Amino acid sequence: MTNPLTDPYLILSKVYKDGKFLKQSVSETPIEPLNKPRTVKICYGVLEKDVYLEYILGSNAKKQPKASIKIILKIALYMLEFLSKHDYMVVDYAVELTKKLGKEGAAGFVNAFLRTYKIPSLPEKADERTSVECSAPLWLVKKLRRSYKSEAAQILTAPSLGLCVRFERGAEKYLDKPHTNTPFENLFIFNNFVRDENFFTGDYTFQSVGSVAICSAIPACDSLLDACAAPGGKSVLLAKRCKSVTSTELHPHRVELINSYAQRMGVTNLMAVQADSTVFNPEFENKFDTVLCDVPCSGTGVINENPDIKLFRKESDIESLTKVQLAILENCSRYVKSGGLLFYSTCSVLPEENDSIVCNFMRLHPEYALNKPVSPLEHRETKYGLQFLPQISLGAGFYLASFTKKQ
Repeated sequence: MTNPLTDPYLILSKVYKDGKFLKQSVSETPIEPLNKPRTVKICYGVLEKDVYLEYILGSNAKKQPKASIKIILKIALYMLEFLSKHDYMVVDYAVELTKKLGKEGAAGFVNAFLRTYKIPSLPEKADERTSVECSAPLWLVKKLRRSYKSEAAQILTAPSLGLCVRFERGAEKYLDKPHTNTPFENLFIFNNFVRDENFFTGDYTFQSVGSVAICSAIPACDSLLDACAAPGGKSVLLAKRCKSVTSTELHPHRVELINSYAQRMGVTNLMAVQADSTVFNPEFENKFDTVLCDVPCSGTGVINENPDIKLFRKESDIESLTKVQLAILENCSRYVKSGGLLFYSTCSVLPEENDSIVCNFMRLHPEYALNKPVSPLEHRETKYGLQFLPQISLGAGFYLASFTKKQ
C-alpha cells in the first residue's frame, strides 16, 4: 500500500518551501489518480488549518523542527485531528516517510511527538483565540474583528459549498447530482463535479458565483472594457450581451488564457490585449460605454477556496495593493464615454480595499456620480457599494461599486 502521506508531502513541499500556489502545485505534481481525492483533501485541509497546526507544534515541541519534518508533522496532525485516522497507522507512515526522505535522525522525534502531543488550551486574548480557533493569521483577525465584530469568525470559517458550474446548454444532464441552486440562470454549485468532454465543447464552464454576480450587475452595452480580465470568465460572459468586449491583461501568458477561454466558449466578439491598467492608453480615452475594473486584491473573500492565501498574504501587502487599486480605477475612468458606466470590484472583505478606495476616487473625480448596483445574491449595503460575505453569499466574499460619468 502506498504511503498516504507521500503525495501530500510532495505537493505541500512546493507550497511551504518554494512559495507556489496550491492549485499550481497540485496540477504539476504526478500523484496517484486513485488516491487523488484523498490527497487533495489533505493538502487543502493542512493549509486551511495551518495556524492551528502551528499552534499545536509550538506548544509541544521545544524547538521548531526543520521544514521537511514540520510538513510531515502537519500532515500527520491533520489526519489525526480532522480525518479520524488510527493513531498507529498515521504515526507509522510519518516515520516511514521521514526515513524515506533520508531524515533517519529525525525519525525518533517524529515518532515521539505524534505519540505524546497534547492539544493546548486556547489563548486568553480574544484576537489570538480567534486566530487559533479559525486558523487565520492574527493580522487578518484583527482587521476583520475591527470591521465586522462578532461576524469575523463566520467570515473566516464559512465553508466552500462546492464547485460552481455555469452552463451554456445541457444543464439538465447534470442536475441529478447533488447541487445548490443560485439566483443566477444556469449557475449551480455541485458537491462533486467531474469534468467531461462537454467542457471542451463549451457546454459549460467553471465560474464562481462572485464572478457571475459581478457580471449580472452590468447592463448590456455596445462596447465594454474588462481590465485585469484573466482568466477571462467575466469577459466571456459579458460578451454574450455586449456587442464588443476588450479584455486587458498585464502578462502575455494571461492574455493567452483569455483567448483560449473565449475560443473554447465560442465567443468571437472579444479582443484580448496586453496592457498595464495603471498606464494611460490614449487609444482608449472616452472609448467605452462600460468599463469594469476587477482589480488585484488580497483575496480575503475567497480563502475558503484558496487556503494558501492565509499563508502567503501579509499585512504589509494591503498598502501596496490599495495604491494599485486606486491607480487602476483612476486610469481606467478616463476610458469611459460621457454618460457611461464604471464598475469597481474585488474579491476582498477588507474595507480599505473596497469602500475606502471608492471614497478616495469620488473625492478625486467629481465628474463621476455614485450608483448603487443591484444584485439578487444576498449581500450587505455599505456606504458606497455592495459587500458580499462568504457566510451569507453562497461562499463568495467580494465587493462591487458602480459610477456614472456625468454628461
